[in-house]
Amino acid sequence: MEEQEPLLESVKQKNAGGFKTMLFIIANASLEKAATFGLNANMILYLENEYHMGMVTAANIIQFWTAAGNFLPLVGAFFADTSVGRYPVIAFGSIVGFLGTILLWLTTMIPQARPPFCSASTTQCNPSTTFQVILLCFSLGLASIGVGGIRSASMAFGADQFVKRYDKEKSLAALESYFGWYYAASALAIIISLTFVVYIQEQLGWQVGFGIPAVFMLLGAVSFFSASSFYIRSKDTSSLITGFFQVIIASYKSRNCTNVSDKTYVYHHKKDSALTVPSEKLRFLNKACIVGDPEKYLTGGHIADSWSLCTVDQVEELKAVLKVIPLWSTGVLMSVTVSQGSIILVETMSMDRHITSSFEIPGASFSISFFIAAILWIVFYDRILVPLASRIMGKPFYLTSKLKMGIGILLSFLVMVVLAFIEYIRRGIAIKQEFSDNPEAVVNMSALWIILPYCLIGIAETMNSVGQYEFFYSEFPKSMSSIASTLRDLSLSAGSLVAAYILNIIDQVSRRKGNQSWISSNINQGHYDYYYLVISGLCVVNMLYFLLCSWAYGPCELAAVKDQERDEIGDE
Repeated sequence: MEEQEPLLESVKQKNAGGFKTMLFIIANASLEKAATFGLNANMILYLENEYHMGMVTAANIIQFWTAAGNFLPLVGAFFADTSVGRYPVIAFGSIVGFLGTILLWLTTMIPQARPPFCSASTTQCNPSTTFQVILLCFSLGLASIGVGGIRSASMAFGADQFVKRYDKEKSLAALESYFGWYYAASALAIIISLTFVVYIQEQLGWQVGFGIPAVFMLLGAVSFFSASSFYIRSKDTSSLITGFFQVIIASYKSRNCTNVSDKTYVYHHKKDSALTVPSEKLRFLNKACIVGDPEKYLTGGHIADSWSLCTVDQVEELKAVLKVIPLWSTGVLMSVTVSQGSIILVETMSMDRHITSSFEIPGASFSISFFIAAILWIVFYDRILVPLASRIMGKPFYLTSKLKMGIGILLSFLVMVVLAFIEYIRRGIAIKQEFSDNPEAVVNMSALWIILPYCLIGIAETMNSVGQYEFFYSEFPKSMSSIASTLRDLSLSAGSLVAAYILNIIDQVSRRKGNQSWISSNINQGHYDYYYLVISGLCVVNMLYFLLCSWAYGPCELAAVKDQERDEIGDE
């Protein structure tokens, strides 16, 4: 149940919400993405060149920072939905995120915040001090908290402005428009960040290049707070996590109950709920909603406390989470391929990035092809492939959510093989040109080759992500729609941590017995191609694991409904 704040009762709030608040919420969310992507794009170069960090150390910091940015929105969503409300969480994130970007910008302005400058002629560079690293990580931590606050509730908070303002028919139309503008603005912000901000960083330096993201965060916060008096604010006092623990404890208390599938049992359920009997899967949890004394229950007597007796809805919500964990875990290793951006950037910087003799594409801007490929694939699938295939087959054509997930995982294997091949060719050219001892040398090979794996990553990520969103949304109870929408971000967070772990293991194993690390800071002496091949091998294992999990899970609810609709149309 949602509890309206006293502010909603005032005359000023009667006309609150609606489209007039949409611009301010979207602006804050989009400017945060522009700032975050602008900082992340060249961060590997900033850590290596300004903090004199090795490739592995710098990549680890970025992976942990990325993981925190993908995990903290889930934490923020929990507080937004169960206690403080969405507006305070977004407001907190906006302020803390701005402070984080300001502090990170100050590391470029204050000489004492970084090691002394190290020129090419310097024989030995001074490493970063403990204080300098702590200051850097603290600023990145604040930025991650800001991301967690803004991303956790912005979309849901914007939806509140329409759902609570209009009737059902008008709110659905308004929501469709709102979500479209939200995603479009976010994509545009990322593209601007990966072109304009990245170019500024390379041409005008870190002081200006890191100052722009701080300005973005400031403008986003100002935009959000300027419409505070027009927002519709509400908060939910229920706790899904608490409900999960109640089911576990209640089922344990009723562990001596036998014949759980007996249809003579009375199950405790909500008054107007469509779920009156629990499913047969994970039947041991059904004990949590069995009424011990039916006569007492049916006569309206006192029901045991919620830690002894739960509703069917609570049981099914926990089952939904437990059932999807294996398939969800396949997306973690899939996310490892998406987390290779920093290493790909180092590879790109060692290649010829000139389009003309006077214009050179910034290395981080090549990742734009990831987003362009993703958008083009969505348009192609929705507007060309599906209608054309449906016309040829004479009935509606669609790819199931699990099939989309599987195609994404399969493409992730192809991505790593292509990256390994490109690096094998690049390294061979570097050795042939005698650049083995010069990691900053640019080999005679066009960086445009990097666009191919970026496009493949974009298509793979789009297929897998869309498949996961459809799968979670269709398989979870409607009361868990918000949780379903955050699970993909959680797998991205876990993927970043796994990527960092794999990177460290490969680095430690490859440099045994005095050998050069495959992930050497000198890319021409390392073997990044071997590293990519190891990841591709893990992708094969992940594909086999996915097939096993998909078989064990069985048919999806959404797929069954679509099959029935397609058969009915085919019979007409």
